[in-house]
Amino acid sequence: MPLPVILDTDIGGDIDDTWALAMLLRSPELDLRLVTTCTGDTAYRARIVARLLEIAGRTDVPIGLGPQTYDPPERRRQLPWVEGCDLEDYPGAVHEDGVQALIDAAMSSPEPLTILAIGPLTSLGAALEREPRITQRCRIIGMQGSVHLGYNGSREIAAEYNVRADVAAAQAVFTAPWEMTLTPLDTCGLVVLRGEEYRQVTESTDPLAQAVIENYRIWAGREDLQESSVLFDTVAVYLAFSEELLVVEPRRLRVDEQGRTVVDPAGKEVRCALAWKDLVAFERLLTGRLTGC
Repeated sequence: MPLPVILDTDIGGDIDDTWALAMLLRSPELDLRLVTTCTGDTAYRARIVARLLEIAGRTDVPIGLGPQTYDPPERRRQLPWVEGCDLEDYPGAVHEDGVQALIDAAMSSPEPLTILAIGPLTSLGAALEREPRITQRCRIIGMQGSVHLGYNGSREIAAEYNVRADVAAAQAVFTAPWEMTLTPLDTCGLVVLRGEEYRQVTESTDPLAQAVIENYRIWAGREDLQESSVLFDTVAVYLAFSEELLVVEPRRLRVDEQGRTVVDPAGKEVRCALAWKDLVAFERLLTGRLTGC
């Protein structure tokens, strides 16, 4: 049976969330129950989700808006793609209070849910504060942190964006009593589609793959792209249904005041994807999911 999942995303900031949602929608192992948008202009983010869900023929999936704050223009680079699109026109359900929608989905589900957290942890922090019992109903699979490697495989440990964007929420999530499995920068920071894999996506006739490339070109501000950007969030989607291509090990982690995920014997035990067994195989799998091959 497909695994029931909720996606919590800051889609519309970095482009990798768009690739990740497309991969999720093309993964039969996963049953998408709800998409919530987190941080910044969450209504703008929800408009991107709505259009992608319509293209995928998945308007059965409800959308929830997280707490709304200001977003600078550089965090809304996909806005031209949803110009003229109104959430009121989405055929499915739209929940203004996405935090409550997440809580309700978790507490009413007959089976435990997996929350795919691929953005800052603002909405999850708010959900924990409002209903702590969700930890008994959910596990977290996320794209957060930097354990032994930083951006671009650097040996310099980084305060990874999804953690440092809301340190207080991350600290709450990283101390709550739920199971957590993460792809930190150690693994997700190495995923880029190049060569034949990238060409297959750009030449695909699949409407969802075409939508991903349209968004990528708008986000990048150019047409002559020869490879993808770093596709961090796609690894979290993969971890929801398989760990075969990754080395996953437990680490005790604490979120410090700068937003670093520090290895600490007193920290929470988190399962971390720390290395690839076969990155090439993952990139081929991702390409196949996006193109329907």
